[in-house]
Amino acid sequence: MVSGKDIASYKAAVTAKGVYLKETVTLESPNYRILYLDISDSAPQKFEIVFTNGKREITHNYELKPRDPERLNIQSFNSSDVLYLIMPDRFANGNPDNDQIAMRMPYKVDRNDPNARHGGDLKGISERLDYLSDLGVTAIWLNPVLENDMEGGSYHGYATTDYYRVDPRFGTNEEYRQLISDAHDKGMKVVMDMIFNHCGSDHPWMQDVPSCDWFNNLGEYVQTSHMKEMYFDPYASEYDKKKMTDGWFVPTMPDLNQRNRHVAKYLIQNSIWWIEYAGVDGIRQDTYPYADYDMMADWCNAVYKEYPSFNIVGEAWLNNTIGTAFWQKDSPLNPNNTHLKSVMDFRFMGLSHTAFFEETTEWNGGLHSIYDHMTYDFIYPDICNVLRFLDNHDTDRILKEYPLDLSAWKQAITFLLTMTGTPQIYYGTELLMHGNKSRSDGDIRRDMPGGWPSDTTNHFTREGRDDIQNEAFDFLKKVLHWRQGKKVISSGGMKHYVLQKGVYVYERFLNDEKVLVVMNGTSGEVTIDLGRYAESIQGKSSWKELLSGKTVTFGETLTLAPKDVLILE
Repeated sequence: MVSGKDIASYKAAVTAKGVYLKETVTLESPNYRILYLDISDSAPQKFEIVFTNGKREITHNYELKPRDPERLNIQSFNSSDVLYLIMPDRFANGNPDNDQIAMRMPYKVDRNDPNARHGGDLKGISERLDYLSDLGVTAIWLNPVLENDMEGGSYHGYATTDYYRVDPRFGTNEEYRQLISDAHDKGMKVVMDMIFNHCGSDHPWMQDVPSCDWFNNLGEYVQTSHMKEMYFDPYASEYDKKKMTDGWFVPTMPDLNQRNRHVAKYLIQNSIWWIEYAGVDGIRQDTYPYADYDMMADWCNAVYKEYPSFNIVGEAWLNNTIGTAFWQKDSPLNPNNTHLKSVMDFRFMGLSHTAFFEETTEWNGGLHSIYDHMTYDFIYPDICNVLRFLDNHDTDRILKEYPLDLSAWKQAITFLLTMTGTPQIYYGTELLMHGNKSRSDGDIRRDMPGGWPSDTTNHFTREGRDDIQNEAFDFLKKVLHWRQGKKVISSGGMKHYVLQKGVYVYERFLNDEKVLVVMNGTSGEVTIDLGRYAESIQGKSSWKELLSGKTVTFGETLTLAPKDVLILE
């Protein structure tokens, strides 16, 4: 896609070995021209694209870069990984010099303003890769890092203004590529966050719209209904379907029309370019159901064709399991295959905020809702590719306030890391970071203390944390490291038991290996009869308990402390 004043009036020519100008397209704006090049017989090379208009001539140097053969062997994130989600602006500031730099649009940097930029960047993350490796993280998901040259700053990254440029306030393209390379050296993968549904309202496309069908609803603002259920609603009206997909997410995020073949090709090629250039190990696609359904399926297939082992997780935010499963590749519920390998379990996230904290009675409350939720896993075509999480950048933190007791938090962490699927944790979870979205988005996206040179406390170090934070860090670290390479957890089967006296027991098994997890969902001491679990215990009386390191001997009963949790091997 070429832009320039009146470029549509110029004739384009390419002279290069094995490169053919297959098609040239002009749009309604005279300032764009689209060139389709056939490079199927070409080799890596530099060549010129020449534009002529009478005696006027413009020459552009272009390069086809060699492909990296290692990219073809990318082993994407999977259920053996634990993803650690980072909002780059709020994690660590490694280069204060790029905080306040010249951009097209005005913005401010103010750490006291939850809606302003705070200065976190890629260098800050790079400098703390050892911290993440020590914690036991195996994959890093970064909120979007591409340029968001938006009035106000758009610190979160979800209003792209240049699809081929890392936001310079985060760093450079080369720094991003180096961060990924450094992460790989430490045994960690990197997942890139992308947004195809919309761009930012200060994108150059909005200043000079290429064509009337480049965006949806340009003439009059239409707000999306957010009713993603209409995809499988047997009674949905055409009006509601169109409003869902073609309405704008918010006024500052104009809705791209992926039915336009040029928009679709631009986005598909852009994602492949980033995989090839930077070596990202996976993609998280924002607002997945809001974009054109057929185009998104085409995109998945285009990526898998180039990188067969690649994984894509789509944000399809539905609050019921059936709706979520509808979006997964090969779902029997969906007559039109999405080809989307991984989906996100928002239902579990919502349940977790109460289930592990409220009292579990004999018949309801607390862990009963977790048991019930797990019974619906049968609906997923591929349970290993279901992303499970307790919170993320768009939800309340699982901790709304700083805790005085960690028992409920420990149960939530234990279940997340021992259940079926692929777990994801949100930055600061290991430090008991808390927040409530009702206060502001900034309350759930707080700065990591110690990430800025001026910080007086440093939670990245043991000395900078208080006792309860170190207890939480050590607990999470122990379970994360134990989970690494533990195939019985990442790919094994699961068996669970109807709750007894508020106690939830489940087994993970693979061949001759098994793990038994026991959770007391009550605030009192409980003694349970072990006879009903005989098929899982199988006569084995001696078990090693991971968290305490002690040996647990089974008799006819087992007594559990209030809110106790055991991981038994």
